[in-house]
Amino acid sequence: MREQRKVTDSYWLRTAPGPSHPALDEDVDVDVAVVGAGIAGLSTAHELARAGRRVAVLEAGRVAAGVTGHTTAKVTAQHTLVYDRLRRTRGPEAARLYARSQSEAIGHAAALAAELGADCEWETRDAYTYVVDRSRVEEVRAEAEAAREAGLPAEFTTETGLPFEVAGAVRVAGQAQFHPLKYLRAVTADLLARGGLVYEGTRVTGLTEGDPCRLTTEAGATVTARDVVIATHYPVFDRALLFARLSPRRELVVAGPLGDCPDPRGTYITPDENTRSVRTAPYGPDGRRLLIVTGEHFTPGTGDPQAGFDRLAAWAEEHFPGATMEHAWATQDNSSTDTVPLVGLFHPGARHTYVAAGFGGWGMSSGVMSGLLLTALITGRECAWRELYDPRRLKPVVREAGSLLKTQAEVAGHFVGDRLKPAASVEDLAPGDGALVRSGGERLAVHRDGDGTLHALSARCTHLGCLVAFNKAECAWECPCHGSRFAVDGTVIQGPAVKPLERRKLD
Repeated sequence: MREQRKVTDSYWLRTAPGPSHPALDEDVDVDVAVVGAGIAGLSTAHELARAGRRVAVLEAGRVAAGVTGHTTAKVTAQHTLVYDRLRRTRGPEAARLYARSQSEAIGHAAALAAELGADCEWETRDAYTYVVDRSRVEEVRAEAEAAREAGLPAEFTTETGLPFEVAGAVRVAGQAQFHPLKYLRAVTADLLARGGLVYEGTRVTGLTEGDPCRLTTEAGATVTARDVVIATHYPVFDRALLFARLSPRRELVVAGPLGDCPDPRGTYITPDENTRSVRTAPYGPDGRRLLIVTGEHFTPGTGDPQAGFDRLAAWAEEHFPGATMEHAWATQDNSSTDTVPLVGLFHPGARHTYVAAGFGGWGMSSGVMSGLLLTALITGRECAWRELYDPRRLKPVVREAGSLLKTQAEVAGHFVGDRLKPAASVEDLAPGDGALVRSGGERLAVHRDGDGTLHALSARCTHLGCLVAFNKAECAWECPCHGSRFAVDGTVIQGPAVKPLERRKLD
């Protein structure tokens, strides 16, 4: 990928496109409405259907085509350096509950894939968190000790399957990887067979809480449900003020045939070098393997994604001689200020509304875990780790006040500072580029397409009013405050925004 490549759909979406589902065009009444058809939403809906609830899933785009469809699809309880931090900030019991909940989710997904006969390329692999910087070895030793204390089969090692030396690594045995869309196609089919309803192209724009709750959609249809689950990656409703506790992160992915380089036979991640995450996957019927490398994370609307793709591909081809990176896409995730996902009742006054968010890059195991936890809460069953993930938790928020204040300072910096930046000139826009310009006393987001035609939009994100910025590599407008993304015609690609950027005319 020395030359610039066009970013396209992920490998998962290309190899398992799946059937389409209708848009909601009439009012419906169900027991539970789930907003969002990623792994968290579909897992929740499926578990509730198995528990006898009538469920409707509402997805603004296509099923599993958002963050879930762009993941690297590791299914592991080893989440970089999470256990030592949990042990220090929330105590050893919290670390044990985290390990137990994530491990049970992995076991549940494996059993479900077998039960449904899902041909989802499930492979058992050891998971490694490694460092090449020797000054960080003690961090890794502490993580290995904390993970082992939390109940995981973890050990410190300097031996890995990578084709280069590492200074140290945490190895956790018996983790997994899979094809996420093939898994979720089987889950969705079983959900439908159990009477569940799945709607695509149905953007939810309003929520009225009560008993029952009511959801309104962009097209005007209404969904009435006793319980509502918001599983939209970043919550599309702000009443819980979770945006103050979530920070968005965009991450790049490159992939290609492994070639003659030996398969490292594991899943790997390092916090070094602006993150490098590595795994392989089956690639064709002849036993070849696909190398998948993720990293170069940045806040949406900042940085230079194209340069990041080039750096990531160069790193992959240098460290895995013979590999050729032929695919490129990007993904996005949100991290909570205390690193633990927010799964449970939406806010202190909530009785029938729930949320699943803040997976911090580990949505496969956390998404399945969310389905198990939310189903327990809605059906009145006990769950040992409900307090660990409770979005209403206060003590951890106080303990993580530094992270929270840093996150909000960055948002404030964009909200104010981006308005002080000099505007670009329309004349300077090359085909395919976009920038903020002044017109009629207003900041406009202007894109010049390949034919030279200009497309002007309001530059104010429809979520909370921050100014968007242009991502040329992916041809999208992005909000650096909370991660909303828009197409060049203003339509919403990714929330929390639910309304498009307003169209404008240039003076």
